[in-house]
Amino acid sequence: MVTRNGERSFHGDSHESGTFSVEENPASRTMTIEDEDHGDGGRRLDSDDKLPSVEMIFKGQVEPSWREQLTIRAFVVSFVLGVLFTFIVMKLNLTTGIIPSLNVSAGLLGFFFLKSWTKLMEKSGLLKQPFTRQENTVIQTCVVATSGIAFSGGFGSYLFGMSSTVAGQSSETNAAQNTKDPSLSWIIGFLFAVSFLGLFSVLPLRKIMIIDYKLTYPSGTATAHLINSFHTPQGAKLAKKQVRTLGKFFSFSFLWGFFQWFFTAGDGCGFVNFPTFGLKAFDNRFYFDFSATYVGVGMICPYLINISVLVGAILSWGLMWPLIKNRKGDWYSSELSESSLHGLQGYRVFISIAMILGDGLYNFIKVLGRTIQGFIKQYKKKEVIPVTERDSPQKVSNSYDDEVRTKLFLKDGIPMWVSFAGYVAIAAVSMGVIPKIFHQMKWYYVLVIYIVAPALAFSWAGESHGGVLAGLAACGVMMNIVSTASDLMQDFKTGYMTRSSPRSMFFSQIIGTAMGCLISPCVFWLFYKAFKDLGSPESQYPAPYAAVYRSMSILGVEGFGALPDHCLTLCYVFFFGAIIINLIRDTIAKKWAKYIPLPMAMAIPFYLGSYFAIDMCVGSLILFIWGKLNKAKADAFGPAVASGLICGDGIWTLPSSILALAGVQPPICMKFLSRGTNSMVDKFLSS
Repeated sequence: MVTRNGERSFHGDSHESGTFSVEENPASRTMTIEDEDHGDGGRRLDSDDKLPSVEMIFKGQVEPSWREQLTIRAFVVSFVLGVLFTFIVMKLNLTTGIIPSLNVSAGLLGFFFLKSWTKLMEKSGLLKQPFTRQENTVIQTCVVATSGIAFSGGFGSYLFGMSSTVAGQSSETNAAQNTKDPSLSWIIGFLFAVSFLGLFSVLPLRKIMIIDYKLTYPSGTATAHLINSFHTPQGAKLAKKQVRTLGKFFSFSFLWGFFQWFFTAGDGCGFVNFPTFGLKAFDNRFYFDFSATYVGVGMICPYLINISVLVGAILSWGLMWPLIKNRKGDWYSSELSESSLHGLQGYRVFISIAMILGDGLYNFIKVLGRTIQGFIKQYKKKEVIPVTERDSPQKVSNSYDDEVRTKLFLKDGIPMWVSFAGYVAIAAVSMGVIPKIFHQMKWYYVLVIYIVAPALAFSWAGESHGGVLAGLAACGVMMNIVSTASDLMQDFKTGYMTRSSPRSMFFSQIIGTAMGCLISPCVFWLFYKAFKDLGSPESQYPAPYAAVYRSMSILGVEGFGALPDHCLTLCYVFFFGAIIINLIRDTIAKKWAKYIPLPMAMAIPFYLGSYFAIDMCVGSLILFIWGKLNKAKADAFGPAVASGLICGDGIWTLPSSILALAGVQPPICMKFLSRGTNSMVDKFLSS
């Protein structure tokens, strides 16, 4: 869930928070930047023209051409960071599916690596081109595009949901025509066929969205402010301290992962199975699993997100599932396995889906309505920046920043024919390639996906002709289009605010996407081969959303007959409940609305459990206490600490995978037993 995008909802809607102050002029006026308000006390970035001029700081500097922004050293750094971030996103994908925005981390590390390189070259007299904010933006764009494929590629969702491993967890529609096991060759081919279409689909909208209607794009805006601050004297000093802090916690997190490995010699062993609140709570997935990754995620996500996840965990695993489990033999057959969609698993999966759909539908209608209303209002007032004299009879007064940024943004435009030709060409290739990979997907199914909607395409195939697999493949096509398109628009906003050429942003995104289409499958393959129980509910890497996506595809093919008794009624309740909660949030005063939990965040632990929610709340608690003790340091270094915890634990998966492939097993099993079970074990061992 992403949220990649944040704008990945979860791959999407968590944003990195942080405050950065940069010295604007000799008078030492400062500019404070915070992320969008999500109920955690920050203010929204409405428009940069309400802030002191940023471009005056860089006035007089030579602006590199779009070709000069695309340097070999930038892409070398992007490749290295892309591999690092792909491991992180892949681990998050295969554990809980919650992925925070990593844009700030990418920008910070890109600045550090290339700044260090250029300083070394300068001392040796070999520096030919200085390091600029435009090159920094290219690195950030490329890295996020590369690691984004680890999310949109479906390795923890639709793609792995096709596998016999996930299909075998239930008895529903797991025939051969509805399964396809992972293979490097077809995964790479599929990603190259579908991952570039979204980039061409949004090119015609870039001027309308960014210049004419000045849409905020919070992640892109926050990242741009960050990169701009790095390239000022004061900001560079702060960035150096942030990198040092990130490095310390990276080392701690990596070593903590290494230490934990020694105690995981068998199933159910190690700190990740520590029954923090007792064995009964542990059976209902309430425990702290000592994950540095999700403590870091909790420090990045707003407080309201983390509390919402915890509330959802208590509601589902603390109340609902124990009560429904007591109806075993009445609501569903007592002979069904725990993983059957006709049993308890069905309630977990489909109620969670219903809540997410209710929240998504409400916000889609809300955003669409406000967007249309905003377009109409802007059109009536003609508050657009004219491209030529005849574009608008009414000129408006714009800030210096807007003027210089708009001039560059329009100068290095991308012709409209490139967008249409690219879209048609890639769509034609997809219609030829995808049916070769998935025989259930006819070329006209793919055409329908591009023109109408994915739902029609997989319903058309039907269960007996591999409709479940076709539905997952259709999901993959649309997910890649939407994800890459949203990423590119965020990058265009970042590029606009850092005076980076749209052409360099576009080519950087293409190169990063191509890197991701190669790196992500290889990283996934390493996980797949190293951890034989990958995808199993009891595994270290359960890939929970693979089962969820497969369940949605089954529901699309079989209809509501796939649901257990009373599940549809409960789905209606939670679907409309999500809408009502959102309505309440939007109608009451803001000072009270920030205390009402978010339905989509609440829905995540319905299926996964509450262990990661506790980790995230620990992260929030650390940041909260730190903020009370020293708010300035917490704001400046909180994201760096969180990024270090996430990166260190994430990169530990590389050596742990290598150890597993080499057959090296941990020496100790640390397991927790009840007093009665322990007595039985002692008697058995002593007999």
